[in-house]
Amino acid sequence: MTDKLIYLDYNATTPVDPLVLDEMLPYFTERFGNSASRSHRFGWVAEAAVKIARESVAELIGASPEEIYFTSGATEAINFAIKGIAANYKTKGDHIITTSIEHKAVLDTLGFLAEGGFRVTYIAPTREGIVDIDHINAAITDRTILICVMYANNETGMMQPVKKIGELARSRGILFMTDATQAVGKVSVDVNNDNIDILTLSAHKFYGPKGVGAIYLRRRNPRVSPLPLLHGGGHENGMRSGTLNVPGIVGLGKACRVAQDKMWDDASLTSTLRTILEQELVEMGGVYVNGSQKHRLPNVTNLSLTGVSSVEFIRKLKHIAVSTGSACTSAVPEPSYVLTAMGLSEEMAYSSIRFSLGRFTTKEEVETVIRSCKDLLAERGSV
Repeated sequence: MTDKLIYLDYNATTPVDPLVLDEMLPYFTERFGNSASRSHRFGWVAEAAVKIARESVAELIGASPEEIYFTSGATEAINFAIKGIAANYKTKGDHIITTSIEHKAVLDTLGFLAEGGFRVTYIAPTREGIVDIDHINAAITDRTILICVMYANNETGMMQPVKKIGELARSRGILFMTDATQAVGKVSVDVNNDNIDILTLSAHKFYGPKGVGAIYLRRRNPRVSPLPLLHGGGHENGMRSGTLNVPGIVGLGKACRVAQDKMWDDASLTSTLRTILEQELVEMGGVYVNGSQKHRLPNVTNLSLTGVSSVEFIRKLKHIAVSTGSACTSAVPEPSYVLTAMGLSEEMAYSSIRFSLGRFTTKEEVETVIRSCKDLLAERGSV
């Protein structure tokens, strides 16, 4: 085992890129103004920085700056979008279509709406972790107001056919929302090409700071008008009140610009190292890749290690940070609802481990992880 700490949990969060940190630091000290203070230079400087960041976010996803609203992260953005659409479009309908593999921020928000009388249809994925668009089409009714499907799954990295889903939604006059938290900054995302009406993202998933995110709301064809979630001051054109986190927003903007420059290099690096890791472990036998090996993010592999408890396996990987992908709602870990929705047995789900690589992962680190995993797999039956 290695004594060096190795981080392979980039889907959980990422370190702030040094370029991002350098951009942020002045806004904690000499450029500390409130961007809503319009009567002096301190406020003007902050306002100008927010404007640049808004343009950077918009450029990364192919939107217009006026369609970008800053939030505290993806969870707030998701709540804002879903609850806001439900409240403002309830006279048109009370039915929402989603998938059974969405992030808990989506599932719990829709569960809240269901308690209030909304009807929610959950589409299960195939064994490969991909949602069948025909199943979505079959679920549409004349009361459907929103289709909500994530761009890429946080546990498996599976990428959904968002462009086709968006085309379907557009043809039926239904809004299409995607939680793109895991996709933005890792793969090319274009809201117009992908027919997306609402998109949510979070800075800390692609080398920006925690506590800041954004939501994209299409302004025309169709114009998306959710009811605001927060009131009090009229910030963000009245869509999201509250003093803006200027340093965080500056960091998000810089992270977007860095992603524009490094996205393809990052993808090449992580996919190469991911393939090495994956192949070396699969060749040992009894190790299986969960989901499609074609339609996925470049940095993720979710593996089931038969005959192994993933919790115990990870505990023995003392200096390596990886994830089970399981939701722990009590002292007893439950099997991943994403993997069981894909048709995996509880036994296989309990033995699953997610490896997610990133910009700062090295070949030497991956080789060390491979050796450590192989040593433990050789002891299979005792872990």
